Amino acid sequence: MIELPIRRLRDDAILPERAYAGDAGLDLAACERHELGPGERAIVPTGLAVAIPEGYAGFVQPRSGLASRQGITIVNTPGLVDSGYRGELRVVLLNTDPREPFVVEPGMRIAQLVVLPVPEVELVEVEELPE
Repeated sequence: MIELPIRRLRDDAILPERAYAGDAGLDLAACERHELGPGERAIVPTGLAVAIPEGYAGFVQPRSGLASRQGITIVNTPGLVDSGYRGELRVVLLNTDPREPFVVEPGMRIAQLVVLPVPEVELVEVEELPE
């Protein structure tokens, strides 16, 4: 287990939590109301900042329920949070529904944060790649 330092940037920010024991993702909640018309996107703040430990990265993923029921996804999925980033976690939501608007309300769970180990990589230039 690793510790994930987290800081509320706003008093109304909701700390992420797992919906069920053993879930890989921590649910991220919106801090502001946004209305996304069909095909529109919005940058939705969470009011949180994290310190991903060195050797790890955070990946912001869509919530499958929002995607399947309302067509809400994340434009740059997965969003990458490097270990050196200390700014606010913000989620770039996209309404893929061609007809229906979608309203994000404060406190609504809009994405998931998954923290995974990332190995150091050393590039080795070669003439040919192995099969």
